[in-house]
Amino acid sequence: MLEDGTRFDGAGTGRPGSRTGEVVFTTGMVGYPESLTDPSYRGQILVFTYPLLGNYGVPDPAARDPYGLPRFLESDEIQVRGAAFRGMPAPSHWNSSRTLPRWMDDGGIPGIVGIDTRRLTEHLRTNGVVRGILEVREGDSSRPASEELSEKLRRAPRYEEERFVEEVSVSEPVLIRSDGGPLIAVPDCGVKASILRALLKRKLSILRLPHDHEIPERWDGRPIGGLLVGNGPGDPAQLGAAVAALRAARSRNLPTLGICLGNQLLALSRGATTFKMKYGHRGQNKTVCFTDGRALIASENHGYAVEPASLAATGLRPWAVNPDDGTIEGLRDARGRTIALQGHPEGHPGPQETGFVFDLFAGKVRRSVA
Repeated sequence: MLEDGTRFDGAGTGRPGSRTGEVVFTTGMVGYPESLTDPSYRGQILVFTYPLLGNYGVPDPAARDPYGLPRFLESDEIQVRGAAFRGMPAPSHWNSSRTLPRWMDDGGIPGIVGIDTRRLTEHLRTNGVVRGILEVREGDSSRPASEELSEKLRRAPRYEEERFVEEVSVSEPVLIRSDGGPLIAVPDCGVKASILRALLKRKLSILRLPHDHEIPERWDGRPIGGLLVGNGPGDPAQLGAAVAALRAARSRNLPTLGICLGNQLLALSRGATTFKMKYGHRGQNKTVCFTDGRALIASENHGYAVEPASLAATGLRPWAVNPDDGTIEGLRDARGRTIALQGHPEGHPGPQETGFVFDLFAGKVRRSVA
């Protein structure tokens, strides 16, 4: 049930329980294992618009790549608070280790199946993102009264009041070596595993830092050659310590790449402001129009954006915009030493045609340490 009283009754799946959170929708047709484990969805109830989910099951959550990162997922656990589905067929796939309902049950996540997700999506698309409550009761328990659900929702904290980044960041620095390549500092606000793999693929070593950790000049005897600020959940304006660390490191003129939340944090560190979007962008087919005339498709997952009017004195300028609503999709400084993209150049799930952003960044890093 949404906070405006709109209610949907269906069949429960996953783990019985009651969860509150911001209700958002994603338009992706595939990639539900990656979406459900994306830390940017922390604290949210995710509605899938595609009507058949779970049809290829869930890959082994314990599988790791050579660097110890989750091989098929974006983090070590399901990050959403709940999920809503239209239909959930039996899976058939060579790489499936379990069903989607079993995986959600293992992770303690409730879900609802059989509701009109198109009606729910249209409601959110008209009225904007709202809070909601998802309650799954065991067996033949009576359905909860709307008044009872409303009271639980009223007592729950609002999305912007919670500090999700502290729940998804590493607690201490982690060094990941890649063939002795240049060392990149990555303040971890909930960075996806596939973003880290994109750096490692380009022979960049990674120093993964807690979100509020100062950015060191050297680590393990090696200089920090660049800075990547990735994705994460929640309101960027809450992350004062992370913004302060980025501001302190600015004088070192490190090649810097921001992705998703990182785009917003870099803007805040320069004195810009952000705002909460009415709908947000969540899906795998978002158009990004670059200032050089290219129009590319990117995967996106964000509910906040940079205020264009606040960029005047920051030294940053728009690098890309969204043609649908005019929001900023990318930033860069005059020299291109700092670049940022609101979408996800790594894809996973989604297209990877903006992956050239990683190549640009890697090239700048190598030239700076040569």
